[in-house]
Amino acid sequence: MELRHLQHFVAVAEEQHFTRAAERLMVSQSGLSASVRALERELCAPLFVRTTRQVTLTEAGRALLREAERILAQVRTAREAVAAVQGVLRGTVTLGTEQCIAGVYAAGLLASFRRRHPDVEIRLRQSGSLDLAEEVAGGRLDLAFAYRPCADSDQLRSIPLATEPMTLLCHPDHPLATVGKPLAPADLAAEVFVDFHPDWGPRRATDAAFAVAGVRRKVALEVNDVHSLLDLVDENLGVAAVPRHFRRKREALRALPVKGVPETVYETVALLPPPQATSPAARALMALLEGS
Repeated sequence: MELRHLQHFVAVAEEQHFTRAAERLMVSQSGLSASVRALERELCAPLFVRTTRQVTLTEAGRALLREAERILAQVRTAREAVAAVQGVLRGTVTLGTEQCIAGVYAAGLLASFRRRHPDVEIRLRQSGSLDLAEEVAGGRLDLAFAYRPCADSDQLRSIPLATEPMTLLCHPDHPLATVGKPLAPADLAAEVFVDFHPDWGPRRATDAAFAVAGVRRKVALEVNDVHSLLDLVDENLGVAAVPRHFRRKREALRALPVKGVPETVYETVALLPPPQATSPAARALMALLEGS
């Protein structure tokens, strides 16, 4: 099995189109098709379902994609490791992050990294913590900053960054604003909540905390960014249970502690592959973070 065959296969899987994949790889479409057919013959399985408009993965193709991405990521890491030994840090670092992560200021960190390592290309994407964990484990991200989405595994490890308690945000005119004491989950059972989509770290942590308390809550308004969440609470359309540092983003809102849940309900971490699969650029980025 040749690396170029895997590279061609991954490009077609990502583009879902042979012509676009050929243009991206700067190869002929006939050569790309021949490369994929050679891989299919070697594996004795079709990898794509081809139509006139789109190309989709078969079950065998989906299984191969996960491993192909991991293999190509390891090859890139090996090449960059050799360059690093020679005193040159180059290549690409691909970082994922959820919004407003406690314990790291991503923009400042990346700016410092660029000044120190100008030959490394920086790529950044935002997503929910569960998706970020899957991307790191699959070799599609070098590292990510997230709320802890799962336990460590053979393909994923975590480095703690910060922990925070749960805080309830509400409008100053909301009845809870004048309570003046910590609230238990049971006190909030009748409230309408604003929250993130289920794959976001704060949503998963809050859902888990309320489940442990045996309280069902109503999440009527789901958003995918912090400022939309704060806007909805600011319009008194619901309350939000969030990490404590969110309160600094909208000081006009009332912030109340929530009792009866773990003190460290929100734990933020850096997610990385196993040490042997961690790229030199990712190690340099983490060293910069840990030294700041």
